[in-house]
Amino acid sequence: MYADKQKLAAVLAQLAINYEVIEHPALHTSLDADLLMVEREGTRLKNLFLRDNQGKRHFLVITAHDKQLDLKALAQQQGLSRLGFASDERLARYLKVAPGCVSMLAILNDKQNEVALWIDQDVWFNALFHCHPFENTQTWLMQKNDLMAFFQHTGHTAKVMYLPPKQ
Repeated sequence: MYADKQKLAAVLAQLAINYEVIEHPALHTSLDADLLMVEREGTRLKNLFLRDNQGKRHFLVITAHDKQLDLKALAQQQGLSRLGFASDERLARYLKVAPGCVSMLAILNDKQNEVALWIDQDVWFNALFHCHPFENTQTWLMQKNDLMAFFQHTGHTAKVMYLPPKQ
């Protein structure tokens, strides 16, 4: 049911993408990572899997680990009636990962290109990113250029945009 990180590693090897692996206890949320109080190189991220009001469109939204998004303002900005969190069942169906295991790398599992990838412009200026490899007991440190090559391989285009914070 869930994706296999060995297949992800094989795709990255095929693309000549290198990454550093960090082992850690299971981290289900960015708050769990805060509790470890470990400073690591790279940008920590928050990964949200959202859907529109009708459940017809899906979005993988990447922002700073400590940023609270204004989903109502984001929906208005994108011309949508409403945005909400997708169910665990939708997460398994579209990205093939369990809750707490979402990252940009899960876009590999969206073979039908049904999930739009939105990245917060506030984090995209960085060069190194923390990504879960389909499970939350590891973090892979990945370079931005490698992620862009990865997105191209998957047929996805990352939309880098302003994501409004909660006021």
